[in-house]
Amino acid sequence: MKQPYNTALYMRLSRDDENYGDSVSIETQRTILRQFAKENQLHVMDEYVDDGWSGTNFERPNFKRMMDDVELGKINCIVTKDLSRFGREHVMMDYYLEFVFPEKKVRYIAVSDNEDTEKGLSDFVPFKNLFNEWFAKDTSRKVKTALHAKFAAGQHICTYAPIGYKKHSEVKNLLEIDEETRWIVEKIFDLACRGAGAAKITNILIDEQIPTAGWLNYTRYGKFAHIYAEAPEEKRYAWTISQVKCILKDEIYIGNSVHGKQTNISYKNKKKIRKPQEEWFRVENTHAAIISKDVFDQVQEQIASRRRKQQDGTTQIFAGLLKCADCGWAMSFGTNKQNTKPYSYFNCTSYRQFGKKHATCTAHYIRYDTLYTYVHARLMYWWQQAQADEAKLTERILKAGDRENDAQTKARTASLTRAEKRKEELDRLFSKLYEDWASERITEYNFNTLSKKYQTEQEELLVKIDKLTAELSAEQQSVIDAEKWIASIKKCARPTELTADLLNSLIEKIVIHEGKDSQNGMKAQPIEIYYRFIGKID
Repeated sequence: MKQPYNTALYMRLSRDDENYGDSVSIETQRTILRQFAKENQLHVMDEYVDDGWSGTNFERPNFKRMMDDVELGKINCIVTKDLSRFGREHVMMDYYLEFVFPEKKVRYIAVSDNEDTEKGLSDFVPFKNLFNEWFAKDTSRKVKTALHAKFAAGQHICTYAPIGYKKHSEVKNLLEIDEETRWIVEKIFDLACRGAGAAKITNILIDEQIPTAGWLNYTRYGKFAHIYAEAPEEKRYAWTISQVKCILKDEIYIGNSVHGKQTNISYKNKKKIRKPQEEWFRVENTHAAIISKDVFDQVQEQIASRRRKQQDGTTQIFAGLLKCADCGWAMSFGTNKQNTKPYSYFNCTSYRQFGKKHATCTAHYIRYDTLYTYVHARLMYWWQQAQADEAKLTERILKAGDRENDAQTKARTASLTRAEKRKEELDRLFSKLYEDWASERITEYNFNTLSKKYQTEQEELLVKIDKLTAELSAEQQSVIDAEKWIASIKKCARPTELTADLLNSLIEKIVIHEGKDSQNGMKAQPIEIYYRFIGKID
């Protein structure tokens, strides 16, 4: 009896693919897949669509949903328009086609490529996957080159113009001053020049009910309806300290365009990383200025001169490290002087700024002495572990970091093992071929033909082995990072007390969760410490 196929129709479209028109659109893919399923009597369980996702990234929401359904046994057949719709990373493609699908007994069909695992994949599949990856890399390079050329020509490419500006009515990718909103930017810089900090400016904007950029875009263009359509009136004026700081530091208001402040790790990894300021691409005088350079420079000097000092002149050692677990805002420092024994504490800046009535977050309150004791105890513990057994601590750190990259590492390792095994097999075949020719068991013509074939495959395998070895070696960077952090903590003297220098050299951030009452009547409050180089370890 023929196996019934519960089928998933998977469609993907990246922003770069849109340049190639309707031939790869989601609707075109859907038409092709539905017709194929109908003609081949496949029972379609669901459609899975990732619109706007790169094929080099397998952390796509609907792809993951589809694979979850595979795990649950709901799906045993996956159909895509072609191999590139499934993915453009050849190692992971190989992993799914050679390991995951056979193990889960899943049939995979790439319609346009005429590939079907039930009939047996062609020998060209690895080359198709490699070509698809090269295509993604080449497209990424071309896009960056085109953007760089536009930036150099003074063009400003943006979805929405920053507050105070609007898109030019006649010239594409040019900004012009928005006379209806420029006063908001001028007011912010005027307040800053008169000594107001970002927090004070934010409160003034809220109190005077000055509309935010988001609200203005909603009223003008209908954008962000999901935020403002049914929101209370105060949402229109919900300025944040972060927004004000960005405006005060943005050179766009003196007529300059600054690009390349952040970039992707690679064309495969779309995670954004901040680039050093010296690597930013700055183009001056690309549009009319709202703020004079003298005023802008004065504000920058005032921002730089502000120091995180308390009224008693001391520096707060946790400054810049504490984050609220729920909203991501920084934690604010305060002191309760009403008690007979004054004490210091932290709470969520968002909660402190907007109060109980308007806050979208909770207090996340924690006393300074409680936090100090916990962090000190953890650093003392890791210091002792580093002194006692450095190798054991290194292994512990690596195990904590391996959870995220485990699937990709396994895929690369498996692919490398197969490539090395095939290379050894070719070496044996080549040796036997030479013996057959020397013994005149085969003709010289056959020897030359087979020899050329084996040599070509050997060369391709060597390239593949070198590439996979390099990628696996790059993953070993985590070992170097672990050793670097252990060396840092060992270099410290026994941490009998915490200092700002000690904390900043070892810790990236400390995440404070909301405290909850436990069954024994005690309050439980999780605190997560993310260490420099290595992240969070238990």
